[in-house]
Amino acid sequence: MAEGRTNLILSARWNIYSGGIETHGVNPKAIQAMKEVAIDISNYTSDFTDEKILQQTDLVVTLCSDADEKCPTLPPHIIREHWAFDDPAGKDCSEFQYV
Repeated sequence: MAEGRTNLILSARWNIYSGGIETHGVNPKAIQAMKEVAIDISNYTSDFTDEKILQQTDLVVTLCSDADEKCPTLPPHIIREHWAFDDPAGKDCSEFQYV
């Protein structure tokens, strides 16, 4: 969801990548919630963080509430932000719409 929205807003100026320390597939409720705001993430994938891309990264934003604690140590040149969101996985569609 974050990659889809960020691509919509910033893709003309930034290369946007999404990755994590776990993969789970893209939740159908996330696809539906984004479709409701005219963002198609149906072809997106849930991927591990790519180390080659990470070495060229300027900014990493972690999102889920526990991601700040679980995020591995990043190279010193990377700016790191944490925006805590409760992970909507396992919840009803309204939680996905809220995010």
